[in-house]
Amino acid sequence: MHKNSSATLIDFFYKPLDVLSGDAYSAREITEDIQLFFIIDGMGKGLSASLSSMLFTAYINHIVDKIKHDFTLTNLIESALDYIKPILLEDEAISADFIVIDYKSTTMHYSKFAMPSSLLESTSKEIIYIKSNNPPISKYIKTFEISKMDIEQITKFLFYSDGIVENSTRNRQTLYADYIKDDFLSSFTKDELREKILWKIDTQEDDMTFIFINQLKLNDSVKKISQTFESSLDAIDEANEWYTDIWTEMTQNFKLAYNAGVVFSELFMNAYEHGSLGIDAQTKNRLLAEDNYFITLEEMQKVCKKKITVDINVQKHDSNRYVATTITDEGMGFDTHILSKIFRDKKNFNGRGVYISRQSSLGIYYNSKGNSVLFLHKIEDEA
Repeated sequence: MHKNSSATLIDFFYKPLDVLSGDAYSAREITEDIQLFFIIDGMGKGLSASLSSMLFTAYINHIVDKIKHDFTLTNLIESALDYIKPILLEDEAISADFIVIDYKSTTMHYSKFAMPSSLLESTSKEIIYIKSNNPPISKYIKTFEISKMDIEQITKFLFYSDGIVENSTRNRQTLYADYIKDDFLSSFTKDELREKILWKIDTQEDDMTFIFINQLKLNDSVKKISQTFESSLDAIDEANEWYTDIWTEMTQNFKLAYNAGVVFSELFMNAYEHGSLGIDAQTKNRLLAEDNYFITLEEMQKVCKKKITVDINVQKHDSNRYVATTITDEGMGFDTHILSKIFRDKKNFNGRGVYISRQSSLGIYYNSKGNSVLFLHKIEDEA
């Protein structure tokens, strides 16, 4: 999640056809306000395409680390091409998207090498197609173009490989390219788009990758609620009761309200334990084993002045409402890279609450510091 006047939620979908995949992707934070996204699609299938994609992606990640404090998209692409051209076979080619989004200046720079058109949705519900501005990457490519556009009026982005749009659909008479525009328009989250794609294609025929970015315009929320709580065990009970009352007013869907409450309880507790009090997982496990956990919490909270703020924004999309709940603490945060491990390993006790929260919501999104988390739920209203 990137947070300013908007809450930008960044999601990824990666479904290789086989162990050896020609697709690869990455996302890198260059500065607090600038992010790089790229998708690579190696020509053909098998070892050659997989090896080229893997080497190219690894090198790009390496060079981003190397020039991060002096980053330009031009320097990155020049260096990447110099690296990969001697490696490519005579008749081999790579398609790629290089996207740089600057949230502060609301601009996007892109260099697309023979990739399918990216889709952008504007605030007026119009779809803007971003076509490739370069040929595929081969041994003989010499120059490249970088284009720029203003994204202030853009709410959603979709960057993807051709394995999605060139896949045949259930009726075998059309390709998914005929449906992607409408499905993207009607999808508020990555999960909703993924479900539409997988249902329509029936059988996967190639590697599939996409990056889905949703800029929630918080100022356009149909409902806003904010509350700040102390960092104490009593405040946890108070916050849970307050949150339950809000959901009781919003919907009669008790299962949905219960799931939202479960996520809120888990993540608010995390903000209290790990954020406000600074207790790490190892210390927590030790205190629990010594049966001294809650006594320690009560002692630590006596001198804790840190607050926990909850913001609720309800967004309207088509005939549905999406409830975005953000919990922000005043702690030091944590290394959010561990989240990918938590989501893959549901048996791991550490991070279990985060895993449960992900399964009971449409998604949870942390800021890069790790002291603010947003989670989504959908209320299906009658049209």
